[in-house]
Amino acid sequence: MKLDFKLNGKPVTIEVQPSELVSELVRDRLGLTGTHVGCDTSQCGACVVHVDEASVKSCTTLAITLQGASLTTIEGLARNGTLHPMQRAFHENHGLQCGFCTPGMIMSAADYARRDPRPTPEAVRHWLAGNICRCTGYQNIVASVLAGCAAMRASGGA
Repeated sequence: MKLDFKLNGKPVTIEVQPSELVSELVRDRLGLTGTHVGCDTSQCGACVVHVDEASVKSCTTLAITLQGASLTTIEGLARNGTLHPMQRAFHENHGLQCGFCTPGMIMSAADYARRDPRPTPEAVRHWLAGNICRCTGYQNIVASVLAGCAAMRASGGA
């Protein structure tokens, strides 16, 4: 099946199989390996990407659903070589350790910040319940999301 969509702001036309997953398409066929696959069952959140600005778990989303859509991966979150405010917040607040879950955390957090620009720590923890980090106690991740939300507010939503 021929698929037309935007990937990180650029038009893409590619043939896909009906059973091909978004994670397979971006990692294996398009070479964007920032989207990680940790579980293949939609449990860990390492594979989160944005489809039409909403976070989705790419390891269980069929690529054919991208027809006419806009897909943003962690590689496309930064603009013109400048980190997105949420990426910068994770860096500045030490919201990562091994880094495996970080792209999915950041993508999920950026979507959440658009939905709730002034969250409480408890609300952040609830939103990120679908993202698993095996390295941390989540304290720095929550601090990063809160800082990222503040930075996104200050920059007009980035």
